[in-house]
Amino acid sequence: MITQIYSMQTPEEALACVEAGADHIGVNPTAKNSGMSKDEAMAKCKAIFDAVGDRAVKVALTIDDTPEEQIEIIEKLHPDVLHVSGAEDDATPEQVAAWKAKYPWLKIMQAVPMSGPEAIERAVAFSKFCDMLILDSVVPGVIGTGAAGITHDWAWDRAIVEQASCPVIIAGGLGPDNVADAVRAVKPWGVDSLTKTNCEKSHIGKKDIDKVRAFCENAQAAAKELGI
Repeated sequence: MITQIYSMQTPEEALACVEAGADHIGVNPTAKNSGMSKDEAMAKCKAIFDAVGDRAVKVALTIDDTPEEQIEIIEKLHPDVLHVSGAEDDATPEQVAAWKAKYPWLKIMQAVPMSGPEAIERAVAFSKFCDMLILDSVVPGVIGTGAAGITHDWAWDRAIVEQASCPVIIAGGLGPDNVADAVRAVKPWGVDSLTKTNCEKSHIGKKDIDKVRAFCENAQAAAKELGI
Protein backbone atom coordinates (compact mmCIF):
# COMPACT_ATOMS: atom_id res chain seq x y z
CA MET A 1 0.00 0.00 0.00
CA ILE A 2 1.47 3.33 -1.12
CA THR A 3 0.76 6.39 1.03
CA GLN A 4 0.98 9.80 -0.64
CA ILE A 5 0.90 13.07 1.27
CA TYR A 6 0.31 16.55 -0.20
CA SER A 7 1.34 19.36 -0.09
CA MET A 8 4.72 20.01 1.49
CA GLN A 9 5.54 23.54 2.60
CA THR A 10 9.12 23.16 3.90
CA PRO A 11 11.96 20.64 3.71
CA GLU A 12 11.60 19.95 7.41
CA GLU A 13 7.90 19.17 7.03
CA ALA A 14 8.57 16.84 4.11
CA LEU A 15 11.19 14.89 6.05
CA ALA A 16 8.86 14.64 9.04
CA CYS A 17 6.15 13.19 6.78
CA VAL A 18 8.60 10.64 5.40
CA GLU A 19 9.54 9.64 8.95
CA ALA A 20 5.81 9.33 9.71
CA GLY A 21 5.38 6.79 6.91
CA ALA A 22 4.71 8.68 3.68
CA ASP A 23 5.96 6.85 0.59
CA HIS A 24 5.19 9.66 -1.89
CA ILE A 25 5.75 13.36 -1.14
CA GLY A 26 3.76 15.84 -3.23
CA VAL A 27 4.57 19.48 -3.93
CA ASN A 28 2.78 22.25 -5.82
CA PRO A 29 5.13 24.28 -8.05
CA THR A 30 2.19 25.65 -10.06
CA ALA A 31 2.17 29.36 -9.27
CA LYS A 32 -1.49 29.91 -10.18
CA ASN A 33 -2.58 27.62 -7.37
CA SER A 34 0.15 28.13 -4.78
CA GLY A 35 -0.30 31.75 -3.73
CA MET A 36 3.33 32.40 -4.67
CA SER A 37 5.14 33.81 -7.63
CA LYS A 38 6.42 31.32 -10.18
CA ASP A 39 10.01 31.70 -8.97
CA GLU A 40 9.04 31.41 -5.30
CA ALA A 41 6.96 28.27 -5.85
CA MET A 42 9.68 26.60 -7.89
CA ALA A 43 12.44 27.47 -5.40
CA LYS A 44 10.39 26.16 -2.47
CA CYS A 45 9.69 22.87 -4.23
CA LYS A 46 13.30 22.41 -5.30
CA ALA A 47 14.48 22.85 -1.72
CA ILE A 48 11.97 20.24 -0.57
CA PHE A 49 12.97 17.72 -3.24
CA ASP A 50 16.67 18.29 -2.56
CA ALA A 51 16.10 17.55 1.13
CA VAL A 52 14.00 14.43 0.49
CA GLY A 53 16.48 12.94 -1.97
CA ASP A 54 15.78 9.25 -2.43
CA ARG A 55 13.97 8.83 0.90
CA ALA A 56 10.57 9.00 -0.83
CA VAL A 57 9.06 9.22 -4.30
CA LYS A 58 8.93 12.89 -5.32
CA VAL A 59 5.68 14.02 -6.98
CA ALA A 60 5.24 17.40 -8.71
CA LEU A 61 1.81 18.80 -9.50
CA THR A 62 0.90 20.55 -12.74
CA ILE A 63 -2.46 22.32 -13.01
CA ASP A 64 -3.47 23.73 -16.41
CA ASP A 65 0.14 24.62 -17.14
CA THR A 66 1.35 25.22 -20.67
CA PRO A 67 3.64 22.61 -22.26
CA GLU A 68 6.53 25.00 -21.67
CA GLU A 69 5.66 25.35 -17.98
CA GLN A 70 5.37 21.57 -17.63
CA ILE A 71 8.82 21.10 -19.17
CA GLU A 72 10.22 23.69 -16.78
CA ILE A 73 8.79 21.77 -13.80
CA ILE A 74 10.34 18.54 -15.05
CA GLU A 75 13.75 20.00 -15.83
CA LYS A 76 14.11 22.18 -12.73
CA LEU A 77 12.65 19.78 -10.14
CA HIS A 78 13.47 16.40 -11.68
CA PRO A 79 10.41 14.74 -10.08
CA ASP A 80 9.94 10.99 -10.06
CA VAL A 81 6.25 11.51 -10.90
CA LEU A 82 4.49 14.30 -12.79
CA HIS A 83 0.94 14.68 -11.45
CA VAL A 84 -1.28 16.04 -14.25
CA SER A 85 -4.34 17.60 -12.64
CA GLY A 86 -6.26 20.22 -14.58
CA ALA A 87 -9.24 20.85 -16.79
CA GLU A 88 -7.18 21.87 -19.81
CA ASP A 89 -3.97 19.84 -19.74
CA ASP A 90 -4.92 16.17 -19.51
CA ALA A 91 -2.16 13.86 -20.65
CA THR A 92 -2.42 12.35 -24.12
CA PRO A 93 -0.72 9.23 -25.49
CA GLU A 94 1.43 11.39 -27.74
CA GLN A 95 2.47 13.72 -24.92
CA VAL A 96 3.32 10.86 -22.56
CA ALA A 97 5.41 9.20 -25.27
CA ALA A 98 7.27 12.47 -25.87
CA TRP A 99 7.93 13.01 -22.16
CA LYS A 100 9.23 9.48 -21.72
CA ALA A 101 11.48 9.71 -24.75
CA LYS A 102 13.13 12.83 -23.30
CA TYR A 103 12.88 11.98 -19.58
CA PRO A 104 13.05 8.17 -19.30
CA TRP A 105 12.93 8.18 -15.50
CA LEU A 106 9.65 10.11 -15.35
CA LYS A 107 6.31 8.51 -14.49
CA ILE A 108 3.00 10.15 -15.33
CA MET A 109 0.10 10.20 -12.86
CA GLN A 110 -3.15 11.43 -14.37
CA ALA A 111 -5.83 12.88 -12.09
CA VAL A 112 -9.38 11.77 -12.78
CA PRO A 113 -12.21 13.97 -11.43
CA MET A 114 -14.69 11.64 -9.73
CA SER A 115 -17.80 13.61 -10.58
CA GLY A 116 -19.96 10.60 -11.42
CA PRO A 117 -19.97 7.09 -12.89
CA GLU A 118 -18.89 8.54 -16.24
CA ALA A 119 -15.43 8.87 -14.69
CA ILE A 120 -14.99 5.10 -14.86
CA GLU A 121 -14.70 4.91 -18.65
CA ARG A 122 -12.47 7.98 -18.73
CA ALA A 123 -10.12 6.57 -16.10
CA VAL A 124 -9.81 3.22 -17.85
CA ALA A 125 -8.86 5.05 -21.06
CA PHE A 126 -6.13 7.04 -19.27
CA SER A 127 -4.81 3.86 -17.65
CA LYS A 128 -3.79 2.47 -21.02
CA PHE A 129 -0.98 5.00 -21.46
CA CYS A 130 -0.32 6.57 -18.02
CA ASP A 131 1.82 4.99 -15.31
CA MET A 132 -0.71 5.58 -12.55
CA LEU A 133 -4.02 7.30 -11.84
CA ILE A 134 -5.21 9.38 -8.92
CA LEU A 135 -8.98 9.43 -8.40
CA ASP A 136 -10.01 12.62 -6.64
CA SER A 137 -13.07 14.65 -5.68
CA VAL A 138 -13.95 17.97 -7.25
CA VAL A 139 -15.73 21.09 -6.01
CA PRO A 140 -16.59 24.36 -7.78
CA GLY A 141 -14.03 27.12 -7.34
CA VAL A 142 -10.98 24.88 -6.88
CA ILE A 143 -8.58 24.85 -9.80
CA GLY A 144 -7.83 21.38 -11.10
CA THR A 145 -8.83 18.06 -9.60
CA GLY A 146 -8.51 17.60 -5.84
CA ALA A 147 -8.00 19.74 -2.71
CA ALA A 148 -11.76 19.38 -2.23
CA GLY A 149 -11.72 17.90 1.26
CA ILE A 150 -14.76 15.72 0.50
CA THR A 151 -15.24 12.08 -0.36
CA HIS A 152 -17.07 10.65 -3.36
CA ASP A 153 -18.67 7.30 -4.15
CA TRP A 154 -15.98 4.67 -3.57
CA ALA A 155 -17.92 2.21 -5.73
CA TRP A 156 -16.72 4.22 -8.75
CA ASP A 157 -13.14 3.88 -7.51
CA ARG A 158 -13.53 0.14 -7.00
CA ALA A 159 -14.82 -0.28 -10.56
CA ILE A 160 -11.79 1.60 -11.89
CA VAL A 161 -9.34 -0.43 -9.80
CA GLU A 162 -10.89 -3.61 -11.19
CA GLN A 163 -10.63 -2.44 -14.82
CA ALA A 164 -7.56 -0.19 -14.99
CA SER A 165 -4.36 -1.19 -16.72
CA CYS A 166 -2.12 0.70 -14.28
CA PRO A 167 -1.88 1.27 -10.50
CA VAL A 168 -4.56 3.45 -8.91
CA ILE A 169 -4.26 5.88 -5.99
CA ILE A 170 -7.50 7.03 -4.38
CA ALA A 171 -7.99 10.48 -2.88
CA GLY A 172 -10.70 12.90 -1.85
CA GLY A 173 -11.40 13.70 1.79
CA LEU A 174 -9.26 10.85 3.11
CA GLY A 175 -7.80 11.13 6.59
CA PRO A 176 -6.90 8.97 9.58
CA ASP A 177 -10.58 8.43 10.43
CA ASN A 178 -11.74 6.97 7.10
CA VAL A 179 -8.71 5.73 5.16
CA ALA A 180 -9.04 2.16 6.44
CA ASP A 181 -12.67 2.04 5.31
CA ALA A 182 -11.65 3.37 1.90
CA VAL A 183 -8.93 0.74 1.55
CA ARG A 184 -11.36 -2.03 2.45
CA ALA A 185 -13.97 -0.71 0.02
CA VAL A 186 -11.68 -0.13 -2.96
CA LYS A 187 -8.51 -2.22 -2.49
CA PRO A 188 -6.36 0.37 -4.28
CA TRP A 189 -2.63 0.42 -4.94
CA GLY A 190 -2.32 3.61 -2.92
CA VAL A 191 -4.06 6.33 -0.91
CA ASP A 192 -3.55 10.10 -0.86
CA SER A 193 -4.26 12.81 1.71
CA LEU A 194 -4.12 16.60 1.66
CA THR A 195 -6.78 18.47 3.59
CA LYS A 196 -7.49 15.86 6.26
CA THR A 197 -3.84 15.67 7.37
CA ASN A 198 -3.42 19.45 7.59
CA CYS A 199 -3.28 21.33 10.85
CA GLU A 200 -6.60 22.86 11.78
CA LYS A 201 -6.94 26.56 10.90
CA SER A 202 -3.70 26.52 8.90
CA HIS A 203 -4.10 28.90 5.96
CA ILE A 204 -1.04 27.51 4.15
CA GLY A 205 -1.79 23.82 4.60
CA LYS A 206 0.80 23.03 7.26
CA LYS A 207 0.81 19.31 7.96
CA ASP A 208 -0.19 17.77 11.27
CA ILE A 209 2.47 15.07 11.60
CA ASP A 210 0.45 13.06 14.09
CA LYS A 211 -2.40 12.92 11.57
CA VAL A 212 0.01 11.95 8.82
CA ARG A 213 1.39 9.13 10.96
CA ALA A 214 -2.08 7.88 11.86
CA PHE A 215 -3.17 8.06 8.22
CA CYS A 216 -0.21 5.98 7.08
CA GLU A 217 -0.53 3.47 9.90
CA ASN A 218 -4.27 3.00 9.41
CA ALA A 219 -3.89 2.57 5.65
CA GLN A 220 -1.12 0.02 6.05
CA ALA A 221 -3.01 -1.90 8.73
CA ALA A 222 -6.07 -2.22 6.49
CA ALA A 223 -3.91 -3.27 3.55
CA LYS A 224 -2.20 -5.92 5.65
CA GLU A 225 -5.59 -7.17 6.82
CA LEU A 226 -6.64 -7.57 3.17
CA GLY A 227 -3.34 -8.99 1.99
CA ILE A 228 -2.67 -6.16 -0.48
